[in-house]
Amino acid sequence: MTTAAPPSAASPPAGGASLSWLEQLTPRQIVAELDKYVVGQKAAKKAVAIALRNRWRRQRLDAAMADEVYPKNILMIGPTGVGKTEIARRLAKLARAPFVKVEASKFTEVGYVGRDVESMVRDLVEVAVAMVKQEKRESVRARAAERAEDRLLQLLLPTAPPYSGPGFGLGGYGAAQTEHASVPPGAEPSSETREKLREQLRSGRLDARQVEVEVEEQSFPSFEMVTPQGIEEVGVNLKDMMPGLFGGRSRKRRVTVAEAREILEQQESDRLIDRHQVAQEARERVEQAGIIFLDEIDKVAGREGGRGPDVSREGVQRDLLPVVEGTTVTTKYGPVKTDHVLFFAAGAFHVAKPSDLIPELQGRFPIRVELEPLGKDDFVRILTEPQNALTKQYQALLATEGVGLDFTADAVDEIARLAVEVNSRTENIGARRLSTLMEKLLEEVSFEAPHMDGVQLTVDGAYVRRALQDIVEDQDLSRYVL
Repeated sequence: MTTAAPPSAASPPAGGASLSWLEQLTPRQIVAELDKYVVGQKAAKKAVAIALRNRWRRQRLDAAMADEVYPKNILMIGPTGVGKTEIARRLAKLARAPFVKVEASKFTEVGYVGRDVESMVRDLVEVAVAMVKQEKRESVRARAAERAEDRLLQLLLPTAPPYSGPGFGLGGYGAAQTEHASVPPGAEPSSETREKLREQLRSGRLDARQVEVEVEEQSFPSFEMVTPQGIEEVGVNLKDMMPGLFGGRSRKRRVTVAEAREILEQQESDRLIDRHQVAQEARERVEQAGIIFLDEIDKVAGREGGRGPDVSREGVQRDLLPVVEGTTVTTKYGPVKTDHVLFFAAGAFHVAKPSDLIPELQGRFPIRVELEPLGKDDFVRILTEPQNALTKQYQALLATEGVGLDFTADAVDEIARLAVEVNSRTENIGARRLSTLMEKLLEEVSFEAPHMDGVQLTVDGAYVRRALQDIVEDQDLSRYVL
């Protein structure tokens, strides 16, 4: 059976509210894409694929019905290192949706020192603004490049003032005059001279020359303010609020033509982009496609009747509830509704249970999936199958030094076995244990790689046992090293 390829990231949706690019992604295809990066966990992948597809389905409804269809938030239950965060992160990347991950334990109840729960929505808006800005810059890249080139030519070959000696003017005008322009003092550069300089500029022959460009100052104050929700860092663009006080500050920098081209293209892109349209599209994209991943939700699980920190935990849940239910959050880009933001919550729930959450919050996460602990066979697959497998990462890293690296099947099998063994003896951190083992295994090679150009290294089971067995067997040492 053939499946359509997912849409290219180079062709983003035109508007924040439009989810038409998801039409190509059926739940089966979404799972297939997730399989490239996350091993196993079929139930979780199936649940998030349905949730994503339902977003597109909702957009196909009439406005009255669409407004009544709320996202089915998902609670992921499973130990650390089994893929909870990776599933949500890859899903957001696949859908090209604004995504933030926050730890629920960082929030505190109203009246306690800590972050305001609404800050996660503001963070999500900032992500969406950055996404929309990047898309807008891509759409105006050609025009910005043309305008930047014209400004560069003006710097390299300005309308000549009365000659004032060698090196006069921006970018060493005297040098440009004698070497390239041959413009008499006080004369206008001819179109032929300008086109010759344009040709040299495009060919890169002038990239090393220096010019002076004006760069706007971007350092505006960010401060903390005490709100009813606690201490919140507020990054306010005072230039936008009080243009008369902070407007027009810039400084000149002497840079090469190559660097100046990048600076000028950036400036021209920003001038061609409508900031109000960016803010509007970002808000729409957050409201219709935003994803918030609430990690460590089990750390705030606590019910009434508790004492000490349990009281604060329940307070955090009650503060989270209106945001998850749907409320309007004030941001510096305008009000944002969270009614249709998709929430993933995750926790190990070793001590607490999902039923320890307050009933109202439990009801806002109707879909629950349990992720399975990872075993040796899963670790073998994680080391070899995903596109970002650790073995492939180390091969690519060492190849930059001219070192060839191969892993035999018995080496991968031995690394997986040792990961299971260490996880069983110490804290079980799931697939993250593979990173600690791989780093220790290749520590000496990574250190000596600059002096091993042309060396082809094969890592087999014996090599793995020599490098790691003693550390694994020494339980006290493995607690600190691995």
